Amino acid sequence: MQPETRFNQPDTALSTIKNKKMNTNLPFDFNVDKTTKTVSIDMEFAAGLPLVWDAFTKPEILDQWYAPKPWVSKAKFMDFKVGGRRFYAMVSPEGEERWSVQKYTSISPKTNFKMYNAFADKDENPELPGSDWDLNFREQNGKTKVSITIFNESLERLEKLIDGFKIGMAMTYENLTGLLATLQK
Repeated sequence: MQPETRFNQPDTALSTIKNKKMNTNLPFDFNVDKTTKTVSIDMEFAAGLPLVWDAFTKPEILDQWYAPKPWVSKAKFMDFKVGGRRFYAMVSPEGEERWSVQKYTSISPKTNFKMYNAFADKDENPELPGSDWDLNFREQNGKTKVSITIFNESLERLEKLIDGFKIGMAMTYENLTGLLATLQK
């Protein structure tokens, strides 16, 4: 299947999250710059840096929050190191799978990691184009701020995914906020 064909087909995951009632006030800063094909997201969590870092880098924690409900995240494997990969699916309650592959390109423990992210088929073949993610972490006064910059290879990809992505990020942010509160107890 060609990537452009895939984006033109109805996507059940996207339909699910678009049908969710969303407050227009997002719980984080979300900015799109079409001239540079980037999305910038700034989030703050009421948790210490070690726990937030682990939530983004340990598969047993990441799979507990990294999908918009009622979907769940299931990693087939994750090797968090430079050159390593995470191959996972977002799985619907009906069993539909939407696969993605992430390749880690740079890691500075507890401060930053970078990765290339692309949708994929169940055999880990990426559907191009993808996007480059730059995630920065910093703690201040017991809270952790995560700043994510996502560069898309194509403006067309950015425009086709942006609405569903924004809603999906809000839902996963809520999942992570709740999980962090539980893990701190």
